[in-house]
Amino acid sequence: MPIDVFMPALSPTMEKGTLAQWLVKEGDPITSGDVIAEIETDKATMEVESIDEGRMGKILIAAGAEDVPVGTKIAVILEEGEDDAALETASSGSTVSDTPDRAAPKSTEATAQPTPDTPAPKSPKSPSEKPASDGRVKASPLAKRIAEQKGIDLASVSGSGPGGRIVKRDVVDVSPQAAAEPSQSTAAETPADAKPVSSIYPPPADIPFEEVKLSGMRKVIARRMTESKSTVPHFYLTIDVALDGLLKARKELNALLADDGIKLSVNDFIIKASALALKKVPNANVQFAGDKMYRFARQDISVAVAVPGGLVTPVIRDAGAKGLAAISSEMKELAQKARDGALMPEDYQGGTFSLSNLGMFGIREFGAVINPPQGAILAVGAGEKRAIVVDDAVAVQTMMSCTLAVDHRALDGAIGAEWLAAFKGFLETPARMML
Repeated sequence: MPIDVFMPALSPTMEKGTLAQWLVKEGDPITSGDVIAEIETDKATMEVESIDEGRMGKILIAAGAEDVPVGTKIAVILEEGEDDAALETASSGSTVSDTPDRAAPKSTEATAQPTPDTPAPKSPKSPSEKPASDGRVKASPLAKRIAEQKGIDLASVSGSGPGGRIVKRDVVDVSPQAAAEPSQSTAAETPADAKPVSSIYPPPADIPFEEVKLSGMRKVIARRMTESKSTVPHFYLTIDVALDGLLKARKELNALLADDGIKLSVNDFIIKASALALKKVPNANVQFAGDKMYRFARQDISVAVAVPGGLVTPVIRDAGAKGLAAISSEMKELAQKARDGALMPEDYQGGTFSLSNLGMFGIREFGAVINPPQGAILAVGAGEKRAIVVDDAVAVQTMMSCTLAVDHRALDGAIGAEWLAAFKGFLETPARMML
């Protein structure tokens, strides 16, 4: 019988993806292990392998389709000996229910699959979807009962179920008045918090402009940063760090490591110092969780990396237990994978603390937005020569301003200050990081 291929979940949190391209055409033979498609998430582009053998019978979702919900049927594979007549039962846009996903992403992480206890993801709803033209209303019994109780005319409701079927979610939040009014635009079907700004604040008519569609990454950044600033009570602490001792130590270490092809950056020292400060002040390595907190025994540092269209935060795992050379090599590899769009979910998920360094752009000081659900993020500015007072005399030293953004639900000012003091101590006396 035909084998259904569904949009896979490439990470436990993935809800939608972009079907970047098909690597096979209808009629092409397929063997187990063949890469048949590429899926874009907000973080990376990943390949999807076929577990089955046969030939590609029908492609249901075209290449380039965006925001395809996890569990949506995207193709049908015909087994050996089956002809195209078997495709008549294939329906575009249906979602996975009891049928297992027969294609898997090329990832070492287990793929999250819908279960009978988990509602299937909503299929994209089109304003033009209407009940069957023969006068019958395609609706589930529960949807019919809710509509009857609320006095809703099902003929005016668009269905999001398979084949345009009206299901519970289509009527549960609908008022009789709203159902009776025709939709004026697609924005009417968009939740208020998801509306594009242009639908709320139209651009001035006298200024030329172009409309730039948001990428999946930018949509996620917008959602998560709005969530962070709306729900997390931030406070900020800034400290100045003298870098002359670190720069001298870096120069000496790089001379020793030159034959090994390793070149330490100032950021490598910052990652190490952050991890050691978390180890020294464990109450700063926490996450708020409602009526409790999680205090982590390992220091996993998320490092912001700028990529076209946004940024990603690959994670240096257990940074407190790694040497500077190991951190440097791992960070270079992760940064390159980020720029190539090749990060795997295990490369960027998790993390107990974040770093954002804009010093290379000449930014002296800034405040970063916390990356939920983490409890803090350090914003690192540029190292620059400043006139400061040392032993009652003016001296010139290389200074760097660092600002810690803290979730006040999990950390108080004293804990944040204690962490910054430890961080400053490790950077100003880098030999302590070798102990």
